[in-house]
Amino acid sequence: MADNIKRIAITGADGFIGRNLCTRLREAGRYELAPIIRSSSASEMSAALGRADAVVHLAGVNRPTDEAEFQSANVTLTEKICIDLDHTYNSAPIIFASSIKAIEPSAYGQSKAAAEKVLLTHAAESGSIVTILRLPNVFGKWCRPNYNSAVATFSHNVANGLPITIHDPTTVLQLVYIDDVCTHIMALLDAVPTKSGFSEIQPSYTTTVGKLAETIQNFHTHRASSHVAAVGSGLDRALYATYLSYLSPAAFAAPLVKHEDARGWFSEFVKTDASGQVSVFTAHPGITRGGHYHHTKTEKFLVIQGTARFRFRNIATNGVHEITTSSANLTIVETVPGWAHDVTNVGDDLMICVLWANELFDPNKPDTIAHKV
Repeated sequence: MADNIKRIAITGADGFIGRNLCTRLREAGRYELAPIIRSSSASEMSAALGRADAVVHLAGVNRPTDEAEFQSANVTLTEKICIDLDHTYNSAPIIFASSIKAIEPSAYGQSKAAAEKVLLTHAAESGSIVTILRLPNVFGKWCRPNYNSAVATFSHNVANGLPITIHDPTTVLQLVYIDDVCTHIMALLDAVPTKSGFSEIQPSYTTTVGKLAETIQNFHTHRASSHVAAVGSGLDRALYATYLSYLSPAAFAAPLVKHEDARGWFSEFVKTDASGQVSVFTAHPGITRGGHYHHTKTEKFLVIQGTARFRFRNIATNGVHEITTSSANLTIVETVPGWAHDVTNVGDDLMICVLWANELFDPNKPDTIAHKV
């Protein structure tokens, strides 16, 4: 095995965080994985731990049918991991997925606190480095709905047309996204801290149950009308990806509404609040579309099939300009306020053009004034 390949033993490898982490580690190509799951035998777990260069301890329970499972799954299992490492004289660093509930008096919280204590004692006695992640609510793809994640439950139910129940919309939620959790763990694997202690996932998001439900419901409503919210960064980016992950395959595709006449057809493809809209239109050979100007609205055209001639006329100076482009010579053509413009299919085949406008079309304020070019 290459010297730069690390053997990583992962408990709970088939759980929500485990599945995502294993996927990321395999993608990186610099780790050998030793997954430990509920069905792994005691000897299999011991062997995986004995050979590990690092251990990521994700296994545990938070909603057992019997509270005695908190002790067996959260504390006793952690003790067994430390014993196995001690028996093989393996002082590999350990990353432990604890919970912010560890400071609370609940049976679950106290079991997590007890597991933390076991690991820190092991670190002090063995020389291992133990890093504890007190995780808030973790959300993202592959999280089990209708269990212990409001994000997973709301996303699954809304995406599949099922009702959601909210007991108190003002309840505050602290959230971290699964991709950020995995990135943080990988950074700890690549650069092990010099001493044991706690490590915090960033970014962390704070919202309410009501706001969360509203946001996810809006994703679903807007998607039906080709409307996309501001989902390029932050919490909404992560929530949107999570919501989409719960769509059934039958919902992956949606028909496009076409407005068709003798000239060709026109469809709005994507509409946004902050960045305008994207449309697509066609024109038959010899057909001219447009013939108007804008005071403020701007547009970008890209011919993706056929050949087009764009004509411009300055409505103040009467100056003219002409551009011919085609799918063989991809060119972005931009309209300029105060210049009337049209586009003509000067080829022999159907012309297809993608159009971006910097604002949504408002029939009450179209900023589109007819003018001969």
